[in-house]
Amino acid sequence: MKGLKEKLYDKIEEHRPRIKRLLKEHGETVVNEVTVQQIIGGMRGIKSLVSDISYLDPFEGIRYRGYTLPEVFEKLPKAQGSEMPCVEGLFYLLLTGDIPTESQCSDVIYDMVNRRQLPKYVYDVIDAFPNNSHPMAILSAAVMSMQRESVFNLRYHRGMNKQDFWDPTYEDSINLMSKLPVIGAYIYNKLYSDKGCNYQDPTKDFGGNFAYMLGKEKPYDDVSRMYFIIHADHEGGNVSAHTGHLIASSLSDVYYSVSGMINGLAGPLHGLANQEVLRWIQNLKEQFGNRLPTKSELQKSVWETLNSGQVIPGYGHAVLRKTDPRYTIQREYSLKHMPEDELFKYLDLLYEVVPPILQEQGKAKNPWPNVDAHSGVIQWHYGVTEYDYYTVLFSIGRSIGVLSNIIWDRALGYPIERPKSITTHMMEQIVGIGS
Repeated sequence: MKGLKEKLYDKIEEHRPRIKRLLKEHGETVVNEVTVQQIIGGMRGIKSLVSDISYLDPFEGIRYRGYTLPEVFEKLPKAQGSEMPCVEGLFYLLLTGDIPTESQCSDVIYDMVNRRQLPKYVYDVIDAFPNNSHPMAILSAAVMSMQRESVFNLRYHRGMNKQDFWDPTYEDSINLMSKLPVIGAYIYNKLYSDKGCNYQDPTKDFGGNFAYMLGKEKPYDDVSRMYFIIHADHEGGNVSAHTGHLIASSLSDVYYSVSGMINGLAGPLHGLANQEVLRWIQNLKEQFGNRLPTKSELQKSVWETLNSGQVIPGYGHAVLRKTDPRYTIQREYSLKHMPEDELFKYLDLLYEVVPPILQEQGKAKNPWPNVDAHSGVIQWHYGVTEYDYYTVLFSIGRSIGVLSNIIWDRALGYPIERPKSITTHMMEQIVGIGS
């Protein structure tokens, strides 16, 4: 039976002729028209990137290699004694497009366990940060410090055929991905915890070892698996995924790329939404005297919030036009494992109250909750109450999709990204205004 890397090589060889044919026979075919609003508005919705790893459907939500999230959670191999799939199985799926068998998933787990060991200097880098540092800054620096380990950088400077660029990129990617939970757990224990463990358990998978290092009992290992899988990818155009893609397009190695991805994810318009939602719900709970309001009381509060010009955090999405499946998966978990949690009861009631109000107001294109409406509440329930750390968890998950995309970018020889800019005066001339 072929291992993951050998299977990936076969997939690459099958895919390369498709790209060559598109360029040769249809290179001048127009795919999309661009408006002034898109140019000024952050290139929103412009079709100008390729990713076969995931696709965001407005009505079905994110698909990983064509599979909906419910299908992914149903079909991927589960960790022994657990409800949630192994992250390693997701990595296999994202790279190959195939659901791995239990044996194939176990092979990837075994390979990644053998790559987890952090160089001592990485611990030294983390320890050198003051204890009041932001965990995302520490994470970015720790990843960047490992750039000296890059197999791609070494082989590139020795000279290699560009058709083989994907091979050392794969080695760098699986090396880095194996180490990220270890780095993330060590940062958490340094900043917040005296109960965690800085030793690994080689018998546990990606999510299980992360929970073990944080000192969290079951079912937090399943929470970790679920969290990393639902955040793994979200097409190529979001800030973190696009940043990783952009940096890698210059042939910078994945350590540079993922460090940049982390920096993009740290922005309040991208990765901080879940903690802002959690803070808003906790403030709402205080306003009601730490009791669960009635439906009519909550409706009145939501209308007051909207009429004051504010938004309901966690509701709406730039692309989706239905409840985010990532929200639904977390909701189903919470209904089973933490139905009496006070914050979840607020979430449950908000889910009943907010969408009809947003529909009646008529301003929101999507009145349904997104992933960020729920994820902070689950972390809080299991004792991860440090808001700033939530984006580290997001980063570990998002790296899986970003690294998978970079490997395939190298395999298919995608060039350096270089969009063209125009001036405001040029736009005014195009639309027929100005002098």
